Amino acid sequence: MNWKSSFILGAVIGVIGGYAAKEFISKKTKVSPEKVLEYVKKQFKESGPISGSWIHMEAVPYEKHQFHYEVYKGGISKNNNGTNEQYEFIADAYTGTLLDLRRLPEELAS
Repeated sequence: MNWKSSFILGAVIGVIGGYAAKEFISKKTKVSPEKVLEYVKKQFKESGPISGSWIHMEAVPYEKHQFHYEVYKGGISKNNNGTNEQYEFIADAYTGTLLDLRRLPEELAS
């Protein structure tokens, strides 16, 4: 093989490799639900101990302010001065970012 055909072969392989790398990097991958729950629990623990937590293991569609997301839904329970408080959260499945959090009323938390 002469230097011209080696150069062309190398260039073609480089272009194909670059395209494959670009496609691999640009694919979105979801954060595991366990990691999302770990992150949310860490945030809650900053204001006191938690007594329980859960997360739905499958991402579901969600819309907020006309933006569409795939999200994990979950919950956290904590004891605050003898009162059991429960919260529901919604977190982005690709970044783990907390998108929504709401405290459940006491009658639903029991």
